Amino acid sequence: MSSSPTTNSSASAIEAIGLTKHYGDVHALDGLDLVAPSGKVTAVLGPNGAGKTTFVRAVATLLGPDSGSLTVVGINAIRHPDQVRRVIGLAGQNAAVEPALTGRENLVMVARLFGHNRTDAAAAATAVLAEIALTDDGDRPVKEYSGGMRRRLDLGASLVGSPRMLLLDEPTTGLDPRTRLELWDSIRALVAGGTDVLLTTQYLEEADQLADHVVIIDHGRSIATGTPTELKARAGLDMVEIRVTHGSDLASVAAMLAPLGTDPPRLDEPGRRVSVPVSEGTSRLSDAVRLLSESGIELDDIGLRRPTLDEVFLAITGVSV
Repeated sequence: MSSSPTTNSSASAIEAIGLTKHYGDVHALDGLDLVAPSGKVTAVLGPNGAGKTTFVRAVATLLGPDSGSLTVVGINAIRHPDQVRRVIGLAGQNAAVEPALTGRENLVMVARLFGHNRTDAAAAATAVLAEIALTDDGDRPVKEYSGGMRRRLDLGASLVGSPRMLLLDEPTTGLDPRTRLELWDSIRALVAGGTDVLLTTQYLEEADQLADHVVIIDHGRSIATGTPTELKARAGLDMVEIRVTHGSDLASVAAMLAPLGTDPPRLDEPGRRVSVPVSEGTSRLSDAVRLLSESGIELDDIGLRRPTLDEVFLAITGVSV
């Protein structure tokens, strides 16, 4: 008979201390310290190769770290990986569902694998179809589903075991904007129902929309942590943002406002926008209004805003996600 799991009475859904994972000379995790508070959505951000997916795989017990400690919902994940697997759900970047089966049959099959009897598996499938807004399509073959519907069904498959912790590894990669918004709504509903979520994403807007707590990692280490608002404040800058009427004026506006900024202006040509990071935001906004009024350049909008998480990430790491 196996021993009972080692538990942790803290309020952390996940706690990693000094976690390492090496592949030859590559340090995928290099002494990672990371805490995901219970009752929140924690987003893990980082550039490609930062260690995000390696960390999720360690939490999911799909790989063992070389050193360090890892606790998942109070369970020592290194000593008791089987116990962890009973309390987590995992949805990755690709929908892992069987196209020949209906959505309902997919969910019943997974529920049976979790040990539910036929009656309980059918009830769990019905409940999850409602949770992910697929009730009307539950009895259609998955091969007829859109990509977004398959991704939602994959999310549902991770839920039929009623996990305490849901791991989402870049769940909206490749989805169109409308489908991404629909999946966000599904994730919000799960959180409202009490499910803890660990999310990795390459979309900074996604973390801003969904996460209560953000951890930025780079080269296998945590380099910043906090709420989205706290991280934006940490960047220490406001943004003067101008939207010009004519795209041909972008370069002129950028050159005109460059002396006001702490860094070079950033141009968004499709959006006809120029963003300038500034200190003393109100004063610099007044300066920008005066300069542009004197120039006669036509504007659609001008204003002062806080930085986005994308801009925070760039300020902290020096690279974009």
